Amino acid sequence: MWMLGGLLLAFIVLPIVRLATTSSVASLRQAAATTAIRDATLLSLQAAAITAGIATLLGVPLAYLLARGTFRGRGLLQALVDLPLVVPHTVAGIALLFLLGRTGWVGAPATHLGVSFYGSQWGIVAAMLFVSCPFAVNSARVAFETIDPRLERAARSLGASPWHAFRRVTLPLGLRGVLTGAVLVYARSISEFGAVVIIAYYPATAPVEIYNLFLQSGLTQSASAAVVLLIVTLSTFLVFRTLASGRLLARINRAYN
Repeated sequence: MWMLGGLLLAFIVLPIVRLATTSSVASLRQAAATTAIRDATLLSLQAAAITAGIATLLGVPLAYLLARGTFRGRGLLQALVDLPLVVPHTVAGIALLFLLGRTGWVGAPATHLGVSFYGSQWGIVAAMLFVSCPFAVNSARVAFETIDPRLERAARSLGASPWHAFRRVTLPLGLRGVLTGAVLVYARSISEFGAVVIIAYYPATAPVEIYNLFLQSGLTQSASAAVVLLIVTLSTFLVFRTLASGRLLARINRAYN
């Protein structure tokens, strides 16, 4: 078991280690100080945070319906939620462009209202949201499914409304799954390239900027920028580990109650 599992772990770790050892500290400082790389990284972080918020706000109600509902078509609805996981991301970008572009079903009316998705931060958020929203829904759904429905029924029997029972009983018990989904959406959004580059090539996010550096300067010159983004991504996983430890969750529950 350890030998087979170790082969997979080695396949994951070795490319990252090799990448990290290609750049010196001076080159990393220079890359981090470059305006284009810094702006692209900040844009990725900001857009990913907005995406995580939207995915959680819209995904948690859908996750609860999937966890508790017994309606017809539930399996189809779950399949639709998982659809972005199997759609190639360049295809997702093209589909979003038809929907949100200047002549799209949503993009055209939005343009008249002064909102543009093509080549804007909102287009970046839309692309990130499409490819990452299943993580928010599925993580929250699994958390809600583990909660005994009798707890909700007990709260209802004591006079709580459905919304009050969800807010005071179900949501606090499933908060770890909700937060885990938000962190996964955030991490996945930072790394998105295919869908973003189609609908919003500029302003460039960090993955797009690294790709541009690779085309313009080659592998060595783009490595430092890649390591900077890698450090940001690993920092996100440190946040995930903090959430998994339960410390931050306990603080939120104390504040919530």
